[in-house]
Parts: sequence; structure tokens; C-alpha cells
Amino acid sequence: MKNFALIGAGGYIAPRHMKAIKETGNNLLAALDKHDSVGILDSYFPEADFFTEFERFDRHLEKKKRQGIKTDFVSVCSPNYLHDAHIRFGLRIGANVICEKPVVLNPWNIDALAEIEKETGRNIYTILQLRLHPAIKALKEKIDSAPAGKRYDVNLQYITSRGHWYHTSWKGDINKSGGIATNIGVHFFDMLMWVFGAVEENNVISHTAETASGNLVLQKANVKWMLSIDTNTLPLQIKAAGKRTYRTLAIDGEEFEFSEGFTELHTKSYNEIIAGNGFGVTETRAAIQLVHEIRDNIK
Repeated sequence: MKNFALIGAGGYIAPRHMKAIKETGNNLLAALDKHDSVGILDSYFPEADFFTEFERFDRHLEKKKRQGIKTDFVSVCSPNYLHDAHIRFGLRIGANVICEKPVVLNPWNIDALAEIEKETGRNIYTILQLRLHPAIKALKEKIDSAPAGKRYDVNLQYITSRGHWYHTSWKGDINKSGGIATNIGVHFFDMLMWVFGAVEENNVISHTAETASGNLVLQKANVKWMLSIDTNTLPLQIKAAGKRTYRTLAIDGEEFEFSEGFTELHTKSYNEIIAGNGFGVTETRAAIQLVHEIRDNIK
């Protein structure tokens, strides 16, 4: 059984990590969040110690270490702009780190983290759960076996409506979240490049606080993409049905269905990581480079 510490326990994604730690048969020693609305801990690890101050959290883990209770992994679910610092913390205390996407905001941060990995002898893993989705794995196998020179036309749309709170939170600050393309799109871009190959051209059509769109030329596909948190961009039939989220991926005009099967992907990710087969920090470089260039396009 491995001991985990969790940074960012009060956020949207943290319960998936708690569930994954629990379902892989491991233990959560302590959790940190500056907000104390973390009753979700009772559903998974009611005995975990909880802190709202980083200094006390740090001291607690050091105390545990002196008592012979090692922190094996630090799971980072904090706001995007804090990932780099929190990953460094995990490595410094002798733990491996599991970080939510985007692992960092800028590609040069990956190089620095890779150096610290070498210095500490510890590993940084990131959650690229779409690469574990059965339908997407099957798609990659199909594309890999296609005739040389075959190029696909791909259309990706992802709309996940958000209220006014979004712009007041750190997610609405491009310097903290990386903007729409980074915050809600980085894992889709990673998936597209994993399946269809590296970026040859990147053309950004628009990038606002609520919607981003563009065209990508990948090695094996021409991709038209649109990401949005604006409910007004939802198709009329989706709005009429009372839904607030719309996701579609069409390949050569045919709908590719991958809406199901998401609930267990974090647990699958943890199983792979604990077995030593997780996605390392450099695996995410191409996607981080791409979203950085999309963001840089508007500055």
C-alpha cells in the first residue's frame, strides 16, 4: 500500500483522484486546500489529515517522515499556475508526483522539471486519460495501420457551459489557467496528436475569454477545432434538451463516439502509474507547446 498526499482537495477534479487512490488500494495521509469545503474526504478517507495552510501541511509530512511514514506520491490538483511549484515540492520531499493536466503552462517548465527528476531520482507523471480510453486506443490502432499518405478530415467541438463564476475564479485569468484552449482543451489536443501525429501547421482563428477555434495540420489529419464555455454556442437541439455540454468528434464526416467510459479512467491511470507505466512529464510536451503557441497568438 502506497501513501499519498493531495494538494488541491477542494477543486472539481480532486474527487476523481481520491476515488483512484481508494480503488487502487492505497492510503491518503493528508490533503491541502486553502478552502475548507472538503467534506468529500469523508466519502473516501475520513481519517486523512487536512490543512488549509501549506506550511503546516509541509511540516506534517516531514513529521510523518521522521516517524517512518513515507509519502510515496503527491497528487497535484491545484490551479494550473501552481502546478510547477507543487510538483517541485513533491519531488523535494522524496515523493513521486501525479499531476493533473496541464502539467505546466509553458514548455520550458518541462525542461526544468525533467532536470529536477534527475537530481531527485523521482518521477513526475501526468494524467492523459484519453490515451487509455478503449475507443480512442482502437482509433489509434486503425490510423496507425492505414495506408501511407492517408490524411483524414477531423472536426472537434467541445462546449462545456460555465456560469459567471468562471470569470471571477482563477480559471478566468489567462495568466493562471492558460485560457480556454489550455484549461479545457489540452487533453483533446494531446489525444489528437497521439492519434494523428505531430503538428505541421497551427492556425488560430479566434481566442477569447469564452471561445477558441482554429485549424491544425497534423501528419495524418486536417483538424478543425472549437472549444467554448459559452452556452450560446450550444446547438439548438442540445439547448432544447436542457443540456449544457456538447462534445463531438467527426472523422471524414462520421461521428466518432467516445462519450462513455470516462468514469474509470483516473483509476486506470493510477494503476498504470503505480505499476511504473504512467505517462511521464515529457510525454505532454507537444500538447503544452501547442496550447502555449495558441495562447501566444493572441498576446
